[in-house]
Amino acid sequence: MVRPGTSIESFSDWVDLFGKWREDIGYDGELLGFFDFDAKYGQVEREIEFGDFAGQNRWERVIQIPDQRIRDALLTLIVFQGDTEFASVEQQKNLMASAPSHYDLQSLIRVNAEEMRHGWQMCHILVEHFGEQGKREAQKLLERRAWNRERLLGSFNEDIDNWVDFFIFTNFIDRDGKFQLDMLSTSSFQPLAASMGPMLKEERFHMATGNNGMKRVVKAGRIDRDVFQRYINKWLSTAFDLFGNDHSSSATWGYVWGLKGRFGEREATKAGERLQKEALNERARLLYYEEVSSLIAGLNEDIPEDWEPLYMPDIRFHRGIGDYAGKCYGVKGEELSAEAYRRHCEELLPGEKDKQYLRDLMKEDGWLAPPPKDKLF
Repeated sequence: MVRPGTSIESFSDWVDLFGKWREDIGYDGELLGFFDFDAKYGQVEREIEFGDFAGQNRWERVIQIPDQRIRDALLTLIVFQGDTEFASVEQQKNLMASAPSHYDLQSLIRVNAEEMRHGWQMCHILVEHFGEQGKREAQKLLERRAWNRERLLGSFNEDIDNWVDFFIFTNFIDRDGKFQLDMLSTSSFQPLAASMGPMLKEERFHMATGNNGMKRVVKAGRIDRDVFQRYINKWLSTAFDLFGNDHSSSATWGYVWGLKGRFGEREATKAGERLQKEALNERARLLYYEEVSSLIAGLNEDIPEDWEPLYMPDIRFHRGIGDYAGKCYGVKGEELSAEAYRRHCEELLPGEKDKQYLRDLMKEDGWLAPPPKDKLF
């Protein structure tokens, strides 16, 4: 096990801990033999693009950052991003024994390898730029465990028990990741901004894996429609939380300091979109909602004739963060009493019967349509 208190003097020491982490979580390193772990940095504009420091050169080293509060906020952004990457591997690794095809096994391994590399990237920044504090935080990223509910964000403490979980997670939760990476791609801290291009390129495969997988599920038509909808409800309600509080001072200051922009910052600037610093998280959440709504509409083009259309749960349903946290709203946005809401959640979120149903279904052939031939490895 990666033990607290282990001394990290350099990034090579952290790499040793990374190897121990893989062993600790039970990930067969031979499966990753094709994958070259490395820190990848792309090209970014020289000048800071927004906020109070717009027009100045991007900060290439932490010592150039003019305020300790900005340094602390930057460190937090990097830690949270890295935590999600390692968590998702811990959530998904047990699916290898039940892969429905060689294609799906290879897709899972590639997704996991790239998530590991994204965590590697964040830790490279922490160790190389943030001194002893960065080394401690990089180590702690390898000490928390998703299955112990120790990860920093709710979606990454949820169980991924089956391939329906996996497909919806990679489609919807990795899509939130795309939003977060895009917003960091214009960061005033050059190493972080330069990390985002390669990470976004890899993230596209994860989202495509999820969307294609969901399409294959509905095309096969073997899964109970209501079970499938319950899993959509599960993951989207946690995805909405990932954008944070609706009126977030940390998001506001992150923008003022140039650490994290709007989603599509450059396009928004060119279009003359009015900046609402007090609603940055809500703006991103609503754009995400619109994007996923179009994906749900696409899925409905392939559903069996006897299915009711799939739907987006209301953005207020089953929320744990923000203005609607703990409020009793149903999947259609209806207000419910506490008891009615409890029964509603039991009916419209997956339970043990659904898990067992999927375990039994996935022992059978034909529950998942084959991948497109041009997508095979």
